[in-house]
Amino acid sequence: MSSDFAAPVASLLRAAIVPAFLAVSLTAAPVWAQSEEAAPAEATEQAAPSAPAEPVSPDTVLATVDGVEVTEGDLVLAAEELTAELQSIPAEQRRGFLLTVIIDMKLMASAARAEGLDGSEDFTRRMAYLEDQALRRAFFNSIVETQVTEEAIEAAYQELVADFTPEPEVRARHILVPTEEEANEIRAEIEGGREFADAASEYGTDGTRANGGDLGYFSSGMMVPEFEQAAMALEVGEMSQPVESQFGFHLIYLEDRRLAEAPPLEEVRQQVAQQVLYESYEAAIEDIKSGVEIQIDDPELAAQVEAQGGI
Repeated sequence: MSSDFAAPVASLLRAAIVPAFLAVSLTAAPVWAQSEEAAPAEATEQAAPSAPAEPVSPDTVLATVDGVEVTEGDLVLAAEELTAELQSIPAEQRRGFLLTVIIDMKLMASAARAEGLDGSEDFTRRMAYLEDQALRRAFFNSIVETQVTEEAIEAAYQELVADFTPEPEVRARHILVPTEEEANEIRAEIEGGREFADAASEYGTDGTRANGGDLGYFSSGMMVPEFEQAAMALEVGEMSQPVESQFGFHLIYLEDRRLAEAPPLEEVRQQVAQQVLYESYEAAIEDIKSGVEIQIDDPELAAQVEAQGGI
């Protein structure tokens, strides 16, 4: 994006995001402080403002607006709230954009106080909601997230592995063509000595042709029934007759059979960590709820909340 175009985009974004910025984000860490495990490096770079090379204290004053200080910590909060908007701003301009947004916010807030808007019923109600939201985030970060330790992840993984039941799975290649006649002609070529993968690369009509028709390993329930039944019935090294499915006609070549193994922890670490986080959250909520009376007057609304585990 050119700098000429970035300027009006930034102005439009500033105007659009000020109301949204008044809400407190539940993001666990500032955008530029996320670890590589939390987000791919490329995505982080796209979303993050360019940060100073050296760590900066959140109390570092960046500007003053009519005597009110704007700090590095304010920029962190703004970055958490405006992750999506920052993707439209060149990386080298993001800190300036955030500071501009905060300055605008301070000016508008000061003007609102001068108009007495900080004493309105709507403002009081909104502030109470935002305070609860911020405290919820603080509780989540301090109590819930801290339960996601390496030991907890390892324990959860071992529990999953212990419950893992190996299932038969097969590895197959296929060639998908529109008609049975084409499938039979290709089958004759292969029987005449042509490699199945070569024929799949030439004749296949789906995305697997780039890999010689390779479908990788799959187990029961992962393919359409007609295809799965035919593939599972083959012997290793055997090619099927044309098999019709909703996609066309398939020739299937079975390459291997095996029992599936549990994936190594490093492949599923993120999913296991998410499970630990969810279980920690659920346990914390249940503990807080115990002994607390929750009453919802509308029976229909109460039923909806109960169905979602809210009461």
